[in-house]
Amino acid sequence: MAVITLQPLTELLLSAAVELDRLCLGQLWTLEGYRRELESPNSDLLVWVQPQYSSGQIPLLSVKHPHSQDIEKSPPLIGLGCIWAIVDEAHITLLAVHPDYRGLNLGKGLLWGLLYRGWQRQLKWATLEVRASNQVALSLYHKFGFTEAGRRRRYYQDNGEDALILWRGGLQHSAFEQELNQWKQQILE
Repeated sequence: MAVITLQPLTELLLSAAVELDRLCLGQLWTLEGYRRELESPNSDLLVWVQPQYSSGQIPLLSVKHPHSQDIEKSPPLIGLGCIWAIVDEAHITLLAVHPDYRGLNLGKGLLWGLLYRGWQRQLKWATLEVRASNQVALSLYHKFGFTEAGRRRRYYQDNGEDALILWRGGLQHSAFEQELNQWKQQILE
């Protein structure tokens, strides 16, 4: 049985990250942008990696490959997420799952990994922007305790859509570690 792993992005997979970004986010960042993020001590880039592209690092999570029969046809990366550590804040800058792999809890695994990294970094809260119309993402973020903190009018350049600003506090409260463990169990099941 093949497994995919959630692990930090490596230099070898930068071009695959750019390709996934182009497919899911309309080319939010360039190769140089990803390289800067990879080199920044304030960024954590996490990816869902196919078995043949694993770096050999100890993964944050490993799950059964959702399409094991098509593993040779699968892209190297099937999920990508990033946080910036800004003072006490984990600012989630992107979260994307390959369209062929949506609905399989991989977004949930990525969000768990980003919040886990924020917790490890001793950050106190997390924030992000999301399209006001993205009900799938909003549902996921609400499950992880995010609430609406504001709105950025006409934030998205492609269509002028508003972004909702979501916020989640309590990353350093004792109960948050228990929540992380519960979410991890749900993802693994």
